[in-house]
Amino acid sequence: MTKCVNGGRRDIRLQHFRELIRSLSYIGRMSAAPHILIVDDHREIRELVTRALVKEGFRVSSAADGRAMHKMLADGRIDLILLDLMLPGEDGLSICRNLRTTSDIPIIMLTAKGEEIDRVLGLEMGADDYLPKPFGSRELIARIRAVLRRGRPSEPAAKNASHYGFDRWRLNTAARELIRDDGVSVPLSTGEYDLLLAFVQRPQRVLSREQLLDLARGRAAANFDRAIDTQVSRLRKKIEQDPADPKIIKTVWGGGYTFTAAVTTG
Repeated sequence: MTKCVNGGRRDIRLQHFRELIRSLSYIGRMSAAPHILIVDDHREIRELVTRALVKEGFRVSSAADGRAMHKMLADGRIDLILLDLMLPGEDGLSICRNLRTTSDIPIIMLTAKGEEIDRVLGLEMGADDYLPKPFGSRELIARIRAVLRRGRPSEPAAKNASHYGFDRWRLNTAARELIRDDGVSVPLSTGEYDLLLAFVQRPQRVLSREQLLDLARGRAAANFDRAIDTQVSRLRKKIEQDPADPKIIKTVWGGGYTFTAAVTTG
């Protein structure tokens, strides 16, 4: 009887282990999948395109206007933008032109206008491709994959600083080195460095675990969201004067974390 019970427990533990492996594998694939941002004021179009892209393995976020788009770009990492030409407030052409002054994120323009002059204007403003409405999901996905194959976007110029200063610390991104104000260099693991860089580039913002995973580019050490908590704990031990009462990286209950220190760049 005991042998049978113990065997049953082993089977349960083995089943749980297999489920955990499957979950980690799925999350790892999701963190590596391209992240597409849909910017369109029509909710039905956002929902239809989202379903089509998710079915093909993409991660998808959506925004109804330029203001919401800029917030998502500031708080996450986006691989490609599907940008509607006719938006309330700032139109798609203006958004595209302004984005090109700070970012190389690929842009595919979506619009009901199919005239040649509109396509030319969109491309001249910096769009990588142009797709008139209505369009089929297969063509859209094919165009997205074609644009992504041309190369990954670079970070916005504002986030290419070589030094970030905060509290009593200075982060040298060229050397990937964290230096205290007394000149002592504190070693960082790859995961700690990626996490700290995400924080100093976005101070005073609440960043969820999902956003931090996205910004860390799906590092092997961060394939499961609880690993973010572990990395934060390790980082606090290195930069906080009292890790038990953190003043630089604060927990936002139910939200994630926020980097409260003022940050200077150079």
